[in-house]
Amino acid sequence: MTTETIDISRHYISEEPFYLPMEKELELFDAAYRNRIPVLLKGPTGCGKTRFMMHVAWKYRRPLVTVACHDDLTASDLVGRYLMKGGQTVWVDGPLTAAVRAGGFCYLDEVVEARKDTTVVIHPLADDRRLLPVEKRGELLKAPPDFVLAISYNPGYQSVLKDLKQSTRQRFLALEFTYPPRELETEIVMHESGTDEETARTLVLFAEKTRNLKDRGLLEGASTRLLVHAAKLIRSGIDPAQAIGAAVAEPLTDEHEMLAALREILQSVL
Repeated sequence: MTTETIDISRHYISEEPFYLPMEKELELFDAAYRNRIPVLLKGPTGCGKTRFMMHVAWKYRRPLVTVACHDDLTASDLVGRYLMKGGQTVWVDGPLTAAVRAGGFCYLDEVVEARKDTTVVIHPLADDRRLLPVEKRGELLKAPPDFVLAISYNPGYQSVLKDLKQSTRQRFLALEFTYPPRELETEIVMHESGTDEETARTLVLFAEKTRNLKDRGLLEGASTRLLVHAAKLIRSGIDPAQAIGAAVAEPLTDEHEMLAALREILQSVL
């Protein structure tokens, strides 16, 4: 029987990801890192949670293993499993196990989307024990000092059936993210898309108006990510109204009445 591990060298971030801090999140993460406290990032989609993790992984020169959680994600998908390869039984480490062995950062994105057995697996890793049981191998891994477990979730998407259990969330230091203030978001859109300041300001203004419609027809307002998409289209020569309609308004809703309202708002800011 042989063992396969993930090539962790592919998970190092070689260039500094662009990130503008909004408050004291970098200082809080630094304190959590030095004290071996896992981190929970919460906030709406597209507000910078993943970019934040990329930035801190680059800053501390640690590999970042990201797992996009979903309904079918099991504990075995995270920890690893036996597979038959070439007539041999091979143990293949999952991403969480690989990150623990390497002392890297493991980021479980939208963790509440995963099956419940996955959160049970991370419990001993997220408290003072910092242990990962690999039951199928009879192995108990002790996380090295550099290892960080980070999870994220969007409180706006959660329901009674898909909430983060108290027994899980009370193991983490929580950092709350939201959309950046106007000036900061304008700077981010300009940097990420290469667009001019006037276009970026128009996009941010439109986004702010859509965010005011949250829970009044929209589940969420426009994310910074969508603004960057629209800015790139405009920079590529697409008419601003068409670009913002396709990249921002249409992804937000399928309701015809709400889309009509968004188009009216768009005309008012252009």
